[in-house]
Amino acid sequence: MEEYHRHCDEVGFNAEEAHNIVKECVDGVLGGEDYDHNNINQWTASIVEQSLTHLVKLGKAYKYIVTCAVVQKSAYGFHTASSCFWDTTSDGTCTVRWENRTMNCGVSLCRPGWSAVVRFRLTASSACQVQVILLTQPPELELQARATTPG
Repeated sequence: MEEYHRHCDEVGFNAEEAHNIVKECVDGVLGGEDYDHNNINQWTASIVEQSLTHLVKLGKAYKYIVTCAVVQKSAYGFHTASSCFWDTTSDGTCTVRWENRTMNCGVSLCRPGWSAVVRFRLTASSACQVQVILLTQPPELELQARATTPG
């Protein structure tokens, strides 16, 4: 698997780069699988851990929050919402939506600043895995509100 690495002097969050990393992890874990509730905890843990491992390899002094939910496909759909309050010049988020004929997967990645507040709401029956890496970073001075709702 390709190793991702960037220098720490880069400023800002590259959502496209993060999205590609997370999508590759989801594809690697769930690709070719059918929904099986016995594997949900293992799958969500693997997606979160692999995503964080690759994000840390970027070499940036960031904190990351990764949330993963896998649900069986149904007529009721899969709905998530998240909102964040942060500095839009350096913080960011991305959401990866993945599905096959038997399941849906949603991964939300947040690269919050020191003072960011994140709320996550999931409206489907599922197993969720959340893992956070917190690195030392000074607080940002200018914070702005931003909300995202993946469809």
